Amino acid sequence: MSKTHEGRVAIVTGAAQGIGQAIATLLAERGARVVLVDLQDPSATAGMIAGETLSIQADITADAEWARVATTVDERFNRADIVVNNAGIFPLRTIEDLDIDTWRKTFAVNLDAHFFSAKHFIPLMRRNKWGRFVSIASNSIGYPIVGYSHYMASKMGAIGFVRGLANDLGADGITVNAVLPAPTATPSTMADTDTFDPMIYANQSIKRMSMPADIAGPVAFLTSEDAGFITGQSIVVDGGAYKIS
Repeated sequence: MSKTHEGRVAIVTGAAQGIGQAIATLLAERGARVVLVDLQDPSATAGMIAGETLSIQADITADAEWARVATTVDERFNRADIVVNNAGIFPLRTIEDLDIDTWRKTFAVNLDAHFFSAKHFIPLMRRNKWGRFVSIASNSIGYPIVGYSHYMASKMGAIGFVRGLANDLGADGITVNAVLPAPTATPSTMADTDTFDPMIYANQSIKRMSMPADIAGPVAFLTSEDAGFITGQSIVVDGGAYKIS
């Protein structure tokens, strides 16, 4: 495995399982020291990694929690190079059933957390004039799915935040990009395969379910030196389902 991330410190949210776990383990294999952040205990992921890790249980919807994470990372490593905002929720609600608490929680997890991560980790990245932010958004914005208006709105917000933040940080050696996956085989999505599977296989050019490793690879690229001139972009990783002209 190429050590493209040797010496880097990478913070990955939602690292206890699924896509976040795959991203964290791949970055570690590439040489990064990985900070595993999750509301649940991410120790299972830490046990899969041979290199140095730091596990932090935190509520990523809270500004104070992000301040604690950043302080802990700074004290332990004295640097931060990569932040991958992977944690997300997608509660199914039609507009008739959508309540304000679900709306706000969806935005808190899927968008507010991205802002808090930037607020607290940009100063650490600026020390070395190098950094990578990656937001895991969604290709659902290209699908006629009923019951996800709040989810799609939050993910489109993340894409907009990426594009704007890239403008702010271009002079600092910090890139900001989004990855838009297809529904991927994780514990969360596999609980609702009746919603996803028929639609996926009808629309994808590659006729199989996306796996967490399919998403981790593009994230590893975007957080490497090779992607130093890519910023403000939304990379669709969905087997060819969502065609953008």
